[in-house]
Amino acid sequence: MASTAHAPVIAVTAGEPAGIGPDLCVMLAQEPQPEHLVVIANGELLAQRARMLGLPWRAIVFAPAVRLPFERGVMPLVEVPLTAKVTAGRLERANAAYVIRTLEIAVDGCREGRFAAMVTAPVHKGIINDAGIAFTGHTEFLAQRTGAPHVVMMLTGGGLRVALATTHYALKDVPRHITSTGLEQTLRVLQRELTARFGIAAPRIAVCALNPHAGESGHLGREEIDIICPLLERLRREGMQLGGPLPADTLFNRERLRDFDCVLAMYHDQGLPVLKFASFGAGVNVTLGLPIIRTSVDHGTALELAGSGKADAGSLRAAIELAASLARGRA
Repeated sequence: MASTAHAPVIAVTAGEPAGIGPDLCVMLAQEPQPEHLVVIANGELLAQRARMLGLPWRAIVFAPAVRLPFERGVMPLVEVPLTAKVTAGRLERANAAYVIRTLEIAVDGCREGRFAAMVTAPVHKGIINDAGIAFTGHTEFLAQRTGAPHVVMMLTGGGLRVALATTHYALKDVPRHITSTGLEQTLRVLQRELTARFGIAAPRIAVCALNPHAGESGHLGREEIDIICPLLERLRREGMQLGGPLPADTLFNRERLRDFDCVLAMYHDQGLPVLKFASFGAGVNVTLGLPIIRTSVDHGTALELAGSGKADAGSLRAAIELAASLARGRA
């Protein structure tokens, strides 16, 4: 079947080579996919992982204009050479540059129109930094690579959308990154993207407080009084529908969440544990504010599962489905 506008090309990066990313890519090839997929990875690595899983695998050269009939175990591939041999479950610093190169190819392909969207399998931030490559996370890397002025990390799943005001900071550093300017940029990106990409005409956004009990009138912190409340009041006067700042421990219940389309959490582990409890294995990470479409799985590299056959491809499939919907403009 030829690739057409009805089947946007979705690029999938295989992530950390010692983790479950290669397993998930091999698993994708075992059943018909509604989308036109291409995996960006090392072909021999995927063949090795397929042998460990006892699954058929054969790579074919990716051609954007051609989508062949389904054949079990066959997947279009953009080949990227490894630096060192891979052992499932064992990190190797020498392959950090390989991981970064897969991301660069995917980003550049999206920007140049070869791919309609990119979907990322998990990477291991620690080993990339150990290799001497400064890497905070996919979100920050993609912002820098595309020149996006402000990006927002949002996860969807379990009937929830949870965005983050800050992403990968140590907890002790979070308060100094909660600024009026940063929060305003995040809320404007959320408003714009929820409308443009997700079709929500007037998004209702619940904004979490930073401190317990929303600061208890300043006794448990003044960020709500000095920063969050004044900003929300100003943006409400512009017409934005913003609730908060609301204590996270009482916000995340079904009854209250019915009033909102998205929750903005102040830091990573304030909002994401709730979403992952509701949808782990089927959640999707979306980067908002980019000039390209990028989604990702909601889990890590799971080194202990690599090559075992116990990995679950549900989150990757959900990420591909959402990326394709966004590419078609019908999320």
